[in-house]
Amino acid sequence: MAKNEGQIVIKKYANRRLYNTGTSTYVTLDDLAVMVKRGEDFVVQDAKSGEDITHSVLTQIIFEQESKTGNTLLPISFLRQLISFYGDQMQMVVPSYLEHSMQAFTEQQAQMREQINKAFGDTPLGKNLQVPLQLVEEQVRRNTEMFHQAMQMFSPFMAAPPAKETKKAEAKDIDELKEQLRALQTKLDNLG
Repeated sequence: MAKNEGQIVIKKYANRRLYNTGTSTYVTLDDLAVMVKRGEDFVVQDAKSGEDITHSVLTQIIFEQESKTGNTLLPISFLRQLISFYGDQMQMVVPSYLEHSMQAFTEQQAQMREQINKAFGDTPLGKNLQVPLQLVEEQVRRNTEMFHQAMQMFSPFMAAPPAKETKKAEAKDIDELKEQLRALQTKLDNLG
């Protein structure tokens, strides 16, 4: 099994085929998405040059997931904000902020699931997404506030965004999250 410091090595060939050296099989981007969801650590290398292309392959997986499922995780306002940071003096701070935010969200998600299961068990009320929706909304508000505070710390002379515009952006993000959760609830209702 070919590994790179505990990571599975995926080779990408010129014909765009991906080869899992750990299982000696060809894989697809969907297979890699499943590996990510299972928590498997892998690195993608260009088969010819040996260059690490993991970032671009993971970005490609996100692009395909966003376009194929119809349930986007990345609201347009978020994408616009993210694009605006490229070339900005704050660009170097954004990756670590996003990484820490996602780690905190993942931990809080597990806690929310545990609390819902303790409180409601396997009942229709426990499966209802209204309670988690309220918790997610609150977390979005806190993360947005923390991000604005962090940006002001790094650039104390930077003008704070007008409160009205910030609240509109937050409301829009929350509305988009609500709509996504409603769509998810509808799908779950249709399955059950």
